[in-house]
Amino acid sequence: MKMNPYLSFDGSCEEAFKTYAKVLGGEIVAMLPYKDMPMENNFPPEWGKKIAHARLIFGDNVLMASDASPERYKPMEGVSVTLNIPEPAEAERVFDALADDGKVDMALDETFWAHKFGVLVDRFGTRWMVNCEKPR
Repeated sequence: MKMNPYLSFDGSCEEAFKTYAKVLGGEIVAMLPYKDMPMENNFPPEWGKKIAHARLIFGDNVLMASDASPERYKPMEGVSVTLNIPEPAEAERVFDALADDGKVDMALDETFWAHKFGVLVDRFGTRWMVNCEKPR
């Protein structure tokens, strides 16, 4: 069994996933706009280019998402996407890239369990934890 986060965006899914693919070194394997969906007539025409489903693969991880309509979109609350990165320098690079134009809730720093740990909300509204654990 595998668990894959599924994110909702307010119309910025495509831009967010292109950013995530670049930052995480992944490949977008699906980016399906509403206009190409079988039930495209159920959505307003201005939603044609918004994303009904996106899938990003990086390493052995999968991240999925879509744009939610304004009446259904709710900002991420009570959950974080956590990245466990083995090298401190890579943790810093990823944290800094995701934090660009976002909000850092906890600066990336050493903790009792990690060489580096930090929390941020990126410019797309996704809450991330970046963790670089110390050896046990």
